[in-house]
Amino acid sequence: MSLPLDIRDMKALAKRRVPKMFFDYADSGAWTESTYRANEEDFARLKLRQRVLVDMTDRSLETTMLGEKVSMPVALAPTGMTGMQHADGEMLAAKAAEEFGVPFTLSTMSICSIEDVASATTKPFWFQLYVMRDRSFVENLIARAKAANCSALVLTLDLQILGQRHKDLRNGLSAPPKFTPKHIWQVATRPGWALKMLGTKRRTFGNIIGHAQNVESIASMAVWTHEQFDPRLSWDNVEEIRRLWGGPLILKGILDVEDAKMAARTGADAIIVSNHGGRQLDGARSSISALPRIVDAVGKQIEVHLDGGIRSGQDVLKAIALGARGTYIGRPFLYGLGAMGKPGVTRVLEIIRRELDLTMALCGRRDINSVDASILDTD
Repeated sequence: MSLPLDIRDMKALAKRRVPKMFFDYADSGAWTESTYRANEEDFARLKLRQRVLVDMTDRSLETTMLGEKVSMPVALAPTGMTGMQHADGEMLAAKAAEEFGVPFTLSTMSICSIEDVASATTKPFWFQLYVMRDRSFVENLIARAKAANCSALVLTLDLQILGQRHKDLRNGLSAPPKFTPKHIWQVATRPGWALKMLGTKRRTFGNIIGHAQNVESIASMAVWTHEQFDPRLSWDNVEEIRRLWGGPLILKGILDVEDAKMAARTGADAIIVSNHGGRQLDGARSSISALPRIVDAVGKQIEVHLDGGIRSGQDVLKAIALGARGTYIGRPFLYGLGAMGKPGVTRVLEIIRRELDLTMALCGRRDINSVDASILDTD
């Protein structure tokens, strides 16, 4: 089998190898999925300026995100239930990211725990936090992230309530998953996936079960999860989390200029322009269309990153041109993980790096840190 050449190839392969309910979980948006589609489509509308007879030798994609040296301005985004795309998925993805020299961000709603990922890696990773009603659980999560030497905390702001995702409802997917005859058939027709899952003990939510009060099993977690997302979350809580954490803090889920200004005043170190992959407010603008105005408003006060819609190295370059310091990939690395495990994540990063490098060169630039809006064709 030849290696996938682009993210579309990897997506098609993952769709064949991952049970439908889990593939659709990763690949779904809210309601009509208009924002999910816009995240990709608005990148395609941005055109590049081709330049010629420019010295293209000695190119460099190295830069920093949050003060950390990275091999290219790309991080693996926090994604829930990653370990259901492939057995031990978070551990494998974290290893691939470490070897490639880019950050990995572990989700609160991961299958592998903070401690699992720490045991599988040798360098610090980032941890993403959801603020739950049970504040003692939140404090314990932060303490565990500190003990694991996580180097940054990513606080997600846009999931106080869950957006309605029709694919998940139609598939009957729940957290934790309940295996109906339909689901069992999906697993049975993906024997490679099933065998790997049988070979791991990590099939529940490792950061929650055994850590949250009275949550010792899948059954008790179902009740707990339903009650825990906190609609009262406010800017005051950001200050509280910042004090508890005491280290580099990233605020994820900013899409509005006024919210960006408020985020910059919290003392956080970076913000992520994001609409949660189109999984929350359907009809919201795309992340890339929101980026320029947010950079203009707060880019001199706080580091601005972008998440959502990136499916190629060209998309990464366009985001950097519009002022992002770094970018995140969620679905692309999940496709790679579901398709090929750890080598699939590495392959996705290789694809993006090659596309980013070649596109930057053909736009007449040799250093990613010199890229700006002048590489875009706005005529």
